[in-house]
Amino acid sequence: MPLTNSCNRRRFVGASLATAASYSRILGANDRVRIGAIGTGSRGQTLLGALNQLGSNDIVAVCDVYKPHLVTTKAAHAPDAEEYGDHRAVLDRKDVDAVVIATPDHWHVRILTDAVQAGKDAYCEKPVTHTLEEGEPVIAAVRDSKRIVQIGLQQRSWEHFAQARDEISNGRLGQVTFIRTYWYQNHLSAARPRNFDLSKLDWQRFLGSASDRPFDADQYANWRWYWDFGSGAMTDLFVHWVDVAHWIMGVDMPSRATANGFTAVLAQRQTPDTMSAALSYPGHAMVEFDCALLGYIEGGGLMIRGTKAAMRLWRGGFSVYQEFPRYSEDPQPSEPIMEVKSSAEGTVTHMKNFLDCLASRNAPNAPIEVGVSAARAGHVANLAMRGNGVWNRG
Repeated sequence: MPLTNSCNRRRFVGASLATAASYSRILGANDRVRIGAIGTGSRGQTLLGALNQLGSNDIVAVCDVYKPHLVTTKAAHAPDAEEYGDHRAVLDRKDVDAVVIATPDHWHVRILTDAVQAGKDAYCEKPVTHTLEEGEPVIAAVRDSKRIVQIGLQQRSWEHFAQARDEISNGRLGQVTFIRTYWYQNHLSAARPRNFDLSKLDWQRFLGSASDRPFDADQYANWRWYWDFGSGAMTDLFVHWVDVAHWIMGVDMPSRATANGFTAVLAQRQTPDTMSAALSYPGHAMVEFDCALLGYIEGGGLMIRGTKAAMRLWRGGFSVYQEFPRYSEDPQPSEPIMEVKSSAEGTVTHMKNFLDCLASRNAPNAPIEVGVSAARAGHVANLAMRGNGVWNRG
């Protein structure tokens, strides 16, 4: 399938392969990036672990609405960092060069906008937006600021994803017309929310733009599955795969979305635990997403179907299977004609790309526009699912 984006693999991966030593030379031997962490729950701590692994930076500030998160984060990743409960106090520090944002989704645009307007570069977790309407204003804010912003779509910095894209671009699969994406997780086995010390939680700040309500442990611990704070699997999971599809196709604006979903087993949650969506990109491909939160079998990934071959692509690698010469009642493919395994961790290489771009001032692998378009695909699927089943581009 021809690509409309002329950028090649080197643009997306090359910077992430630079060594820590070369990064230090760019900055100067004694210069280190000083980073503030805003949102220090489980994902935030994973990002800080990547920063520690890469070096060339100091985590000087940690900010969270729940004080025990700060204690855990300092002990594991940033023993000398100052603690804050309000992100604006971190941004007021003149010695903070960049921030890492890993808050609930409904805070992303507010904090990211405040950060770039304060002159800070930023790494912001996906989805960058919580609503469709937030997309254009946050793009404008980032562009006006001329700051480096990387969105947490780490497949863009994962070498085997770039290699898979190259194979498709070079015609390995023939014409691609259908991309099935899927993600199956088991949320039944998850532990119930623990007892939180409410004396150490700023519940009102957590709520932010959401309507006032009494504290609810499940809404706090599992905020992704409540509409006021997240948008369910479409923006938590699907955005990763639809971003890969956008990257492969070279287009990122669906013309139509259909979707359906319901709550089958997690009755206390607001967003569906069982769902299916299909987004149409005329002239390119149909991108489908299936998700159920009741079991892990098959995991998550993409099946990319072309006229010559098909590719199964996931975070552990990819396999290419030759198309059958004729129909068979035994459709199991034989050995793959190409197989690539990956032992890399995309979060580390993605964070490395961010650090490299802070020094070079080059565009990162997942800039704000990429983040907004991936989130938009999740939002329109949700609009279809929550409406009459269909969304059409106006």
